[in-house]
This record gives sequence, C-alpha cells and structure tokens, in this order.
Amino acid sequence: MPSGKHKSRTLRRVFRRVPSGDTRIQYKKRNPGKAVCISCGDELKGVPLRKPSKIKNIPKSSRRPERPFGGNLCSACSRKEIIRRTRSAPQGSEE
Repeated sequence: MPSGKHKSRTLRRVFRRVPSGDTRIQYKKRNPGKAVCISCGDELKGVPLRKPSKIKNIPKSSRRPERPFGGNLCSACSRKEIIRRTRSAPQGSEE
C-alpha cells in the first residue's frame, strides 16, 4: 500500500526493474508543460522544457530568446506589441 504522499497524481509513477529482477514503482516529479505566449496562447519557440533544477545548468542565453519580450510573447505578438508601443508613444515637441 503506497503512503499518503504517493496516492495523489502529483508525482508520476515510473516502473523500474531492480537488480533482483522484479519491477518496482518509483515516484518522480512530472515534467513541466510547454511555455506559452501570454497574448495568444501559442507555444513559445526557443524555450526548453526542463525542470527548474535542470534549467539553472544551461546558459542564460539558451533559456529564452534574446529579444524584447523573449520568453513571454511569441515573435508575432512581440512584433505587434513593439509597433503598438511605438505608435502610441508621445511625440517630441516640434517647433
């Protein structure tokens, strides 16, 4: 009978064969879902699927795209946002 912390599906069940030959259940943390754009909900390209403990071991430039709004907005939405902000910016005083 599994202990209480293993009864929920928070941890995924992985069946592993042990050296004695029988199969045992190991409880492992689930992998995170795909990163999504906060505007349109599309999947973000260039953002790896890793657990936070594994993400810290990869270079910072590989964690998300090196552009404005990288890691939050997809390329199409970030392009629209930059254009929107540029058009709504107050113009300099021209005399």
